[in-house]
Amino acid sequence: MIKDERLLAEFEENELRKEKPDYEKALRLFEAMWKEAMLLGVLPMKDPLEGIEADIKIARILNGVRATD
Repeated sequence: MIKDERLLAEFEENELRKEKPDYEKALRLFEAMWKEAMLLGVLPMKDPLEGIEADIKIARILNGVRATD
């Protein structure tokens, strides 16, 4: 259980600052995830526009929500 959320947030921010962006590592990760999705039969999509109406509706709802902070 996390007792001090602020302390955890500071820790996470410091860890992210330490880690430098690595294009090659990110590309390898993306390629591995793409291959796994292909093996699972999720990609390539048979119909890329399938379900687009629901995505548009959700986007409109989320874009209409004002930020509270």
